[in-house]
Amino acid sequence: MRVLGVDPGLTRCGVGVIDADSPRSPHLVDVGVVRTSPHMDQGHRLLAIEEGLNAWVQTNRPDVIAVERVFAQHNVMTVTGTAQAAGIAMLVAARHAIPVALHTPTEVKAAITGSGRADKAQVAAMVVRILKLDQAPKPADAADAVALALCQLWRGGSVNRYAAAVQEHAARRGRR
Repeated sequence: MRVLGVDPGLTRCGVGVIDADSPRSPHLVDVGVVRTSPHMDQGHRLLAIEEGLNAWVQTNRPDVIAVERVFAQHNVMTVTGTAQAAGIAMLVAARHAIPVALHTPTEVKAAITGSGRADKAQVAAMVVRILKLDQAPKPADAADAVALALCQLWRGGSVNRYAAAVQEHAARRGRR
């Protein structure tokens, strides 16, 4: 199974791809970020994220896309941009008829470290250990995206409602 993890953000949208024949044998395929300039207008930033994620999907052909579920933060502007980037990731997945799974930061931390209260350094250290890497992917958004992909590999056995709707839509489109 090939999983593409997306840590949504307007300035840096982390992306990580893992492959695994079984949940116990993951390996890193690719990792990086889709960047946009804060000086661009919002619409063009979202378009750049869409184009970047689309390129990642076309290059890596994932079986599923795991996106961080946006949670309320104190800074409304930050959460709004993050939610918009997450929506773009789901749009790209739907366009390619790829199931999407949403995971909260707490779920990801618990899956990777055993504690939902782990900090970014602990998550990055476990990503290194699990995938037998020399160093953590940088920036932290990239490591978080890989952690999302690992979380999906380990906890994503059941298909969520959104993924089921995407599959149903693709099937209906094929019948036309």
